[in-house]
Amino acid sequence: MMQLIAFFQQENYDITFATTAAISEKSFDLKTAQIEIEKIALNDPSFDVFVQHLMPTIVLYDRYITEEQFGWRITASFPNALQILDTEDLHFLRKAREDAIKNNIPVAEANLYTEIAKRELASILRCDFSLIISEAEMTLLLETFKIPESILYYLPFLITPPSEVEKKALPSFEEREHFITIGNFLHAPNVDSVTYLKTEIWPAIRKQLPKAELHVYGNYATQQILQLDSKKEGFLIKGWAPSVKEVMSTARICLAPIRFGAGLKGKFIDAMQFGTPLMTTTIGAEGLFGEEESCGGVVDIATNYVNRAVTLYSENRNWQLCHRQGFQILENRFNKELYLEFLEDKINSILTDLDFHRKDNFIGQILKHHSLQATKYLSKWIEIKNKSK
Repeated sequence: MMQLIAFFQQENYDITFATTAAISEKSFDLKTAQIEIEKIALNDPSFDVFVQHLMPTIVLYDRYITEEQFGWRITASFPNALQILDTEDLHFLRKAREDAIKNNIPVAEANLYTEIAKRELASILRCDFSLIISEAEMTLLLETFKIPESILYYLPFLITPPSEVEKKALPSFEEREHFITIGNFLHAPNVDSVTYLKTEIWPAIRKQLPKAELHVYGNYATQQILQLDSKKEGFLIKGWAPSVKEVMSTARICLAPIRFGAGLKGKFIDAMQFGTPLMTTTIGAEGLFGEEESCGGVVDIATNYVNRAVTLYSENRNWQLCHRQGFQILENRFNKELYLEFLEDKINSILTDLDFHRKDNFIGQILKHHSLQATKYLSKWIEIKNKSK
């Protein structure tokens, strides 16, 4: 989201960040970036007044649920506003894979044809175009669900790769120690990954590397996670990391045996930026490496995962190859210069003839028509119910 905000600032847009979420002490202070912040309410006509005053040219929704809640109001008040959905990742894909793991079904056989899929795909169709963060998800939408390519835009994380000076300033193999995993614990794949590390992966690594530790960083740790902390086993729950750079660049290896999920994993981009080789799974690596060699290891079988992690941790030459490969992947696949000019062209070309673009996606207009009525009257009902309390 911060990368998208930076893009629109670069294009000289006035930006208002509207949110129903509470601001916490760990929230980024958008005011320092000259961004207006507006607190908005669900199922409340005050949003209509706010939008009519704002008169937006472009509306960007953060995830499909936001579009469900506010898209009909935008359409009613400003039908000519360009509506973009930032999917972040495909929620229905992640949830289907989670259900498969819970039911001991191979992830490849996960049932994708769910109610969440219907809602998310409908949201994609209603919007003028959607940002898709992973090539694998682009393929799924195009080939399995036959979503028109004209309303999809592949946009991964947008990175400025580290300079040669920044690379040389990073700690060396000898200056680093221990393993790291990171990610907030409101995200189910992270909870599962850390639990899997504790029970299946870490005991075998620790047996071969008895002085090594695994440092687990992430906010919102539940009691389930906190009770995994064990100094004796070198499995340390560290909590929230004020500086990702500080903890990632001093670790020798990043571990994340992700068994379900979707989209791209920000922890891997961080690892590559700070020169830390990473170990993950096929699901974790989805959309990450493309035709490039991995910068660590992609292994699904626990014993093989352990052996590769130990080798990478122990062998300087092997580690150095992966250390350099991460920088190459950032340069070749996530350099923001590869994408931003094309995103600008996409937005401008649609704005030039929005009616034509929408006629080309008439199914989306049909869904928008019907959802406008259904969502509108559900919201009105909730609004009246709330007033009666």
